[in-house]
Amino acid sequence: MRSGAEQESRTEEGDGDNMPSSGIEPHRQQVAALRAILAAMPEIAVAVSGGVDSLTLSVLAHRTLGAGAVRMFHAVSPAVPPEATARVREIAGREGWLLSVIDAGEFASAEYRENPVNRCFYCKTHLYAAVRRNTGVQILSGTNLDDLGEYRPGLDAAREHGVRHPFVEAGIDKRTVRAIARGLGLGDIAELPAAPCLSSRVETGIRIEAGLLALVHAVERLAAAELTPRTVRCRVRPGKLVVELDEASLTRLDDAERGRLAAAVEALAQEHGLDPRPVSFAPYRTGSAFLVGGRVAAAETARS
Repeated sequence: MRSGAEQESRTEEGDGDNMPSSGIEPHRQQVAALRAILAAMPEIAVAVSGGVDSLTLSVLAHRTLGAGAVRMFHAVSPAVPPEATARVREIAGREGWLLSVIDAGEFASAEYRENPVNRCFYCKTHLYAAVRRNTGVQILSGTNLDDLGEYRPGLDAAREHGVRHPFVEAGIDKRTVRAIARGLGLGDIAELPAAPCLSSRVETGIRIEAGLLALVHAVERLAAAELTPRTVRCRVRPGKLVVELDEASLTRLDDAERGRLAAAVEALAQEHGLDPRPVSFAPYRTGSAFLVGGRVAAAETARS
């Protein structure tokens, strides 16, 4: 717990701490508001997924408040790509965070595994409950202003658990989050693409299984290595897999290459102990596995 004098000192130190003015100047007022919001909280816990939003918030909070006032929580599960966990661990070591890696336990939830349209509510409910079991301080998320324009049932779980969203409170959108990341010297993090959890690839109503998510991840890694696409998603549809690619990458994919990749994906399914299923290729559509009434409902939800 910091004293008032320590809090004031931290805020003053943080104003210029590793924040070059060149890229952040247009957003300086929002950044100042964000720092003030953080400084007003004696102690905080940040739910950090490994995406640009929560990583940027975590770095800024830690540099602003100091190690004694901030603790990060990262949840691991079959739905979290290993690369995200490795990224969190690497930055935690570099920045000197107090990091707790936890199992939120969503795979023990029948509601979550059934993959309803509000699956994210159950995921975030388990996440915030797990964080709360480890700390009594204010929990923060990396939700930004743009997220409020989408259907995000996870925000209902956040509300129920009293979670605050400093980026939203400071009027900061995704573009500004990326600018802040660059200003903090996090160039690699600033350019991270959207990183929704692996369960977001499974069409609404199809049961979430750990082995299926491992296959999804393996297929996406294969496509990334073979095609170097800007975007790739392996969607699980009833009885089939659909590999979605950005338009340019899909256009470059001729019939022979499609056949070769489809055979490689079927082989991966067998390696993961799953029955082979037809494989097709399609243009990338944001959140195309998320259906309400048989139609794509909204953008896929990145774990912030």
